[in-house]
Amino acid sequence: MNRKSFLILLILVAVLGGAGLLILKQDEGAWRGTGAKPGARPFEKLAVNDVAQIHLRDGQGEVTLVNRGERWTVKERGDYSANRQDIGDLLVKLPEAKVVQTETVGATLLPRLNLVEPGKSAKPEEAGTQLVLSDKSGAVLATLLLGKKVIKTEPSPLPIKQEIPVGRYVLIPGNPSVVVISEALTMAEAKPARWLGKDFFKAERVKSVEASGEGGGWKIARSEEAGQWKFADSAGQLDPSAAVAIANGLTAITFSDVAPGIKMETLEKQRTVMAQTFDDLTYTLKIARKPDSSDYYLNVTVTGEPARERKLEPGEKPEDKERLDKYFAESLKKLDERLKLEKALAAWTYIVPAKALEPFLKDRAQLVAVPRPPGAPAGPPGFPGFPQR
Repeated sequence: MNRKSFLILLILVAVLGGAGLLILKQDEGAWRGTGAKPGARPFEKLAVNDVAQIHLRDGQGEVTLVNRGERWTVKERGDYSANRQDIGDLLVKLPEAKVVQTETVGATLLPRLNLVEPGKSAKPEEAGTQLVLSDKSGAVLATLLLGKKVIKTEPSPLPIKQEIPVGRYVLIPGNPSVVVISEALTMAEAKPARWLGKDFFKAERVKSVEASGEGGGWKIARSEEAGQWKFADSAGQLDPSAAVAIANGLTAITFSDVAPGIKMETLEKQRTVMAQTFDDLTYTLKIARKPDSSDYYLNVTVTGEPARERKLEPGEKPEDKERLDKYFAESLKKLDERLKLEKALAAWTYIVPAKALEPFLKDRAQLVAVPRPPGAPAGPPGFPGFPQR
């Protein structure tokens, strides 16, 4: 290599190295630029209480969160209730966000920082997330373009490094510079499912569970809350662990999304699961496989009313009455609050992972206890093949 070629190579290395440092260097003291002053809070004066609509859009989708007075809703999911905690988190963190770094960046480098306006790039992954906050009249209160997150690597005893988002590249209208703010705003995603309120039903104190339809039928029951589960027809020995999984599963079902355009009555090969509780409530689950997916559609209705008066305990002493009455009143109040939410769930169809519904999809044969081989040691109660104590 001659002297001239070597000098050209050195110049190219210097140019490329400088561009790389511009994007990757996160040390505050190494940044020198113009624009928003480090330490400033660009949205400090944001009228948070006036925000009535939040719109997020990226290269792949959008979501609109609307304040309906008593609740926030997700417009793209038929106005299903939104997660108020995440919305509050966003509206609190934005005014607190400080400018950490600022730099003038050429348009050719914006895609590498995910700071291309949605719809203006052929590659969706290059687009940023446009955030627009509006009031009830539709007037824009604040807007910005969220880009790549700034990641800090923390020491970890595990082989995998612990990466923590500590900031974010943003573009603020009226400011020609790229700014790094002190908040990563990780919740600010343009995904409707991300913003759904995830409160769901919990069928507690279950007395009986009956399944019918697609996959065959069965019914299990117990005579008292702490009693042993048995097949209602008394035919065959019920696997205790399967019964426990069914009862516990009724308090642990979660959904991944809402399907506002899906009506359960239009779906074929449905399975119905009906659970009755000691509180005189009936939970009816309609389940159907989601086409081309391992997930299921689910609809739940809750009927019945809990008792309004407490039954006296056998041998109850007068001195215990006040304590037991107080406990009953407090429990009833909590149950009424939960039922208000649960009865409203019937208007929606949910997308639920198959794993969450696994205990209810089994046929009767899969619920029968496996006989213990002769001479095999007895195992702990509640496990397959062993009777409950």
